[in-house]
Amino acid sequence: MLNVGVIIKLEPDFSEGNVSYNSDGTLNRAETKNILGPHSAIACNAAFYCKVKYGARISIGTMGPPIAESALKQAQVLTDAEELNLYSDRLFAGADTLATAEVLKNGVEKMFGADKMDIVFSGHRASDGETGQTGPQTAWKLDYTFLGNVMDFDIDLDRKVVVAKRLISLQGMDTIIEEIESPLPVFITIDPSYKSAFSTVSERLGANKYSKEGRRKSENYAQFLKTYDSQK
Repeated sequence: MLNVGVIIKLEPDFSEGNVSYNSDGTLNRAETKNILGPHSAIACNAAFYCKVKYGARISIGTMGPPIAESALKQAQVLTDAEELNLYSDRLFAGADTLATAEVLKNGVEKMFGADKMDIVFSGHRASDGETGQTGPQTAWKLDYTFLGNVMDFDIDLDRKVVVAKRLISLQGMDTIIEEIESPLPVFITIDPSYKSAFSTVSERLGANKYSKEGRRKSENYAQFLKTYDSQK
């Protein structure tokens, strides 16, 4: 069984043009329309590919206030996730990327109880941060191999390795595509160019089946939800 985690983020919907901030400079999410971040949605698509093609179990995690449950619900629609995890505590408010990575690292270690994650996906950045640091820092804290800007991948379950294509930049050269192989577990940040493709009839039927299950589960998402604070 392949265990897949996805780290997502609730982000402001900047298309609304109405972003509100608290007096300390932190985002006032209660007064701002929020959505599942677009890069998080791409990471969810990669996890869904693993469910359809490899029969993966999926666990979604996010750090944020209680309103971040809405992002978990949206992610469940996209992934048909078996487990949703919210890491929420006032102590987490205003956390920098390193502190956020520490929370997420502990959250990933709790996914599916004692079962270790084989792959953790995240978007390569957040629209309200743009640093691209949280994914690599979380991978470092987990002691997982980190693969960034992955635009395509496949998994060899027999050998327990992932074969990925990623975009890299080298000094004095244009951006190139590198093919790399790594043993599991890995932490992957997905490039915005990623597109999942289901090439066989059975895969397309499976994708349709799991999509329906995801929508049905999301209607009662609370029964799949676990909430953790700084004491857990």
